[in-house]
Amino acid sequence: MIEPLESLSFSIQANPGVYALLLGSGISRPAGILTGWEITLDLVERLAATYEEACEPGPVAWFQRKFGQQPNYSVLLDKLAKTSTERQQLLWPYFEVNKQKGEEGLKQPTAAHHAIAQLAAQGFIRVIITTNFDRLTESALREAGVEPDVLSSPDDLDGALPLTHMQCCVLKVHGDYRDTRILNTPDELDKYSEEINRFLDRVFDEFGLIVCGWSATWDGALRDAIRRTPARRFTTFWATQREPSDEAQRLINHRRAQVIPIEDADSFFQKVQHKVEAIEEFRKPHPLSTEAAVASLKRFLAEPRYRIQLADLIDETVERVIERTSSTGFNANDPPLTTETVTARIRAYEEACTTLIAVATVGGRWAEEEHCDIWQRALQRLASVPLVGGYEEWLELRRYPATLLLYALGLGAVYANRLDFLGRLFSTAVDRPDKERNRITQYLAPDLYCEGNTSKMELLEGMSGHDFPLNDWIHRTLRHSTKAIFPDDDQYTFIFDKLEILISLNAWHNSPPGDTWLRPLGGFMYRFETSWEQILPDIEGSLLYLRDESPYVKANLFGSSAQKCWRNLCAWYNWLSTFSHPGSSPFSAHPQWGKRDVNSVHFGNIRVGDPNQWQVHT
Repeated sequence: MIEPLESLSFSIQANPGVYALLLGSGISRPAGILTGWEITLDLVERLAATYEEACEPGPVAWFQRKFGQQPNYSVLLDKLAKTSTERQQLLWPYFEVNKQKGEEGLKQPTAAHHAIAQLAAQGFIRVIITTNFDRLTESALREAGVEPDVLSSPDDLDGALPLTHMQCCVLKVHGDYRDTRILNTPDELDKYSEEINRFLDRVFDEFGLIVCGWSATWDGALRDAIRRTPARRFTTFWATQREPSDEAQRLINHRRAQVIPIEDADSFFQKVQHKVEAIEEFRKPHPLSTEAAVASLKRFLAEPRYRIQLADLIDETVERVIERTSSTGFNANDPPLTTETVTARIRAYEEACTTLIAVATVGGRWAEEEHCDIWQRALQRLASVPLVGGYEEWLELRRYPATLLLYALGLGAVYANRLDFLGRLFSTAVDRPDKERNRITQYLAPDLYCEGNTSKMELLEGMSGHDFPLNDWIHRTLRHSTKAIFPDDDQYTFIFDKLEILISLNAWHNSPPGDTWLRPLGGFMYRFETSWEQILPDIEGSLLYLRDESPYVKANLFGSSAQKCWRNLCAWYNWLSTFSHPGSSPFSAHPQWGKRDVNSVHFGNIRVGDPNQWQVHT
């Protein structure tokens, strides 16, 4: 099982700015700033001195003997200092740096503060909520080059920028030690201002939460803010050195939090920072940058004498993808899929394939006959990753880089109308883990993952309710990678749908009779205006008018003759008409695309009749 610390690190890296920190006094303890309980004991000792009594056998026992109750931080402050100004004056020496403390290195930002500041400087952390009065967090942030928006009173919140416009926000829910409005007493800690409550409600609803150094024992209003949050869009991680208090455990249960046992705050945040940076570094493109790789590819494509260099470039790019996706970050033994984990994993694969996608799109656009074997070898190499030893869903996603390569090459080829190259590409065969040999169109099609159980891929962020979630995700993802080639969105969708139609037809043509699970579909099913009014009439027209000279026939995409292509196309139509996609089915809304009689098909005003007796139409 993956450790919670690793899960947290991947979540932070995959979702920059999505996790907020909730820090308690434990975060500042290594700096020599006392916790609330330690301040309580110190105040008890000072109180005993005013009675001219020895605080024996210890502060707690002395206070119980003297006053008949346990010492309590908030109650004690309320008794010793009646106004907020008096309490502020009483407490500020506990937080202020004096010459001696500065020389001792105390009351300075700790390793935890510096690690948090580095995460903020890199954009991973944007919201920090703290119960501490000290200014160590702000100091560390400024040292890291981050000027935080510090909010320590309702007035600050009233005049603050919207949260989305802040680089980094520090909310000091109990105030700042130099402000007389700090919150300490039970009454003050049990009720926050309306402004603070609104802010907390938004953060606890919209952000993931990382809790460290907070016992949850004394702060009633803060507990209430967490309890009233209805949504849990992102995970809560609760880092603790010891068994959580009863109040903390109730909040952990309420948020379904992941508990992370830690030695101390310093080592915890340092580990998180190092792991996040390691993941980020690992996911960066190869030193041979994407731009340089594409430039090299174009040069190698231009002249046959560079064929060896071209093969080396593609092989090296593929091996880099395999190396990066073979790390522990792609462990098939991780817990089952959730929206967060599957989205993070898919994005990690895409990051690893950044250069490959860019190179392949250009490669497909300018591919020649002599380049086919190079790209076929690349597809086979990526598609042959082992799919054993772990959860089935994670194993299935190991095919994703090969699927991205197929689509990137296919988009470039369809755009340039290089159907002969596409036909060769589609003929590539791979051995599945069960030793059965399939064409890549039967193995890498997105809606065939998990044996066609597309609901698994509905966990992808924003894909809930989609009929073809992974297909639609790829459509959106590759749009960003191909804008330079396809600047027009409608043109891109036309090319994408045409590619998926050809993949589906090719898989249909090569599937054994009755073996329907090897026959993929795609988003073209519900984009009628693109697929059913433009692409398919164009394919039909090419077969009817050009017959065996049709580029679809010459490429053997779904038949070796016009007659075979036509019969396969009509059989494919009949198969598609058995599917129903509520609200988006082209078949119910447009009955002309329903079942077809092979021997009685109209194209425009022409009755085609039996393809065996076709006449040349002009």
